[in-house]
Amino acid sequence: TRGLVERLLLERLSLRGICRAVGIGLKWILGFIANRFEALPDHVHVQPISCNQDVMIQRLEVEADAMASFVQKKANKQGIWLAMDAKTRQIIAFYVGDRSRKSFKKLWAMIPKAYRQHATFYADQYVVYKGVVPAAQHQPIGKLARKTNHIERFNNTLRQRVSRLVRSALSFSKKLTNHIGAIKYFICHYNLTKATV
Repeated sequence: TRGLVERLLLERLSLRGICRAVGIGLKWILGFIANRFEALPDHVHVQPISCNQDVMIQRLEVEADAMASFVQKKANKQGIWLAMDAKTRQIIAFYVGDRSRKSFKKLWAMIPKAYRQHATFYADQYVVYKGVVPAAQHQPIGKLARKTNHIERFNNTLRQRVSRLVRSALSFSKKLTNHIGAIKYFICHYNLTKATV
């Protein structure tokens, strides 16, 4: 039952829907997901990049973006900041907060050091990136440049697979910790599937 619930949490089902399908109580599943979310690793299963040599063989590219969400009510907006390795398609960092420079700085601090030092960052022309990403590494682009199409596609996948993020749904998060946990749970699983490709 636990294994089935773990798999169903990765699909677009509400918690009450999982309870009905599996025949478990809401109180049990709330306790179960709280434990699962708490046990998730901070590194979200990213395969590490090593830059110990003077010459790097591969060129590091990162796509960065933010998507809108909310907790409890639509007035309580929570942006989901994401950074993706353009080659491996792994999410290398994420942060949930407002759409300010302060929140982007927190995402920046979570990005592995090798990327912060060596990668080219492709992002839209949102002003918060300036002054955080070094100018030599930042490539602000328009929608037609197609340099952020992978992260945009992931945004769509995240919104379609995590029921809390589906627009106009009743499955929204009531607590910020559960909101972050559900997003992290999906990203950890997503990164593990990308690591085996």
